Amino acid sequence: MKHNFGAGPCILPQEVFKEASEAVVNFEGTGLSILEISHRSKEFVAVMEEAQNLVKKALNVPEGYSVAFLQGGASLGFLISAMNMMRDSKKAAYINTGAWSKKAIKECENAGGAPIEIASSGDKNFNYIPKNVEVPGDCDYLHITSNNTIFGTQYKEFPKSSIPVVCDMSSDIFSRKINVADFDIIYAGAQKNLGPAGATLFIVKDEILGKSSVNIPTYLNIKTHVDKDSMFNTPPVFSVYVSMLNLRHLIANGGVEAIEKVNQEKADLLYNEIDSNPLFEGTTAKEDRSNMNVTFVMTDETHKEEFDKMWNDAGIVGLKGHRSVGGYRASMYNALGLESVQVLVDVMREFSNKYA
Repeated sequence: MKHNFGAGPCILPQEVFKEASEAVVNFEGTGLSILEISHRSKEFVAVMEEAQNLVKKALNVPEGYSVAFLQGGASLGFLISAMNMMRDSKKAAYINTGAWSKKAIKECENAGGAPIEIASSGDKNFNYIPKNVEVPGDCDYLHITSNNTIFGTQYKEFPKSSIPVVCDMSSDIFSRKINVADFDIIYAGAQKNLGPAGATLFIVKDEILGKSSVNIPTYLNIKTHVDKDSMFNTPPVFSVYVSMLNLRHLIANGGVEAIEKVNQEKADLLYNEIDSNPLFEGTTAKEDRSNMNVTFVMTDETHKEEFDKMWNDAGIVGLKGHRSVGGYRASMYNALGLESVQVLVDVMREFSNKYA
């Protein structure tokens, strides 16, 4: 058995893999593969509608919001969100918590906006979340990144804002309860907690649509996709289908509330080991530690080669840290079981018993 701690694309529940694999051969008894059916067929239209409705159910999306599945990942979402939220001032407030925030700021500039970095944790290599940030009221919107896969930080409380809030939730959406009404745009690449790479989820307050002060290309206008029920062009059929299956599975097993408790249990197990094991230490401020991406380093790399062999031999994959931080990164998305985290902890304890 492999224990996949990779940062993405994510693992999915075995039941979802099985059902998706069957649909690749024969989807819904049609005799056709999910990979070849028409996206205009009644069978796939039903998939898209269910996927959108399950998003609303899982996150308790209130009235006045629309759900759309686009393409391009968060990388395109940086630009789409900026263009759709830009108003007369063209000023936008950004809190810079790492690589993805930096890219979002750059795309705001590319859209003709004037991004203002109102806070940054770059002074400490993005190992914390800026607190008590004063959000200027004369900006068109505030942009934040809820969870930072590279540096291992996560907002535990979102900043208070008198202006519209845009949030990139690519790496922790569906992992914990959120109040959707606090946001005007939420966007997230599917490939962490939702489904395979290819689809990008947008949850958008209807009243912000069609009010941009810039000329938006047709595809980049969120209203285009909301008006066409995510069928303006051929959608990422397989990614949307598997996302639907995964949302079914999530809801059937207690929903976001239940998985949040499991995710906290997994995080507590690993962080407790990091804090008590003299051979390892975490890289982020404790109050800002991500439950999705745990970053840590060795206090002494003398026996690093042996540790790497031990976790490889235990069937662990994807544990190498990002080059910006080094060390190790254990990504623990929804489908990673507690038993996999226990395997990693057991390896760390065994290593400590040998060399501490």
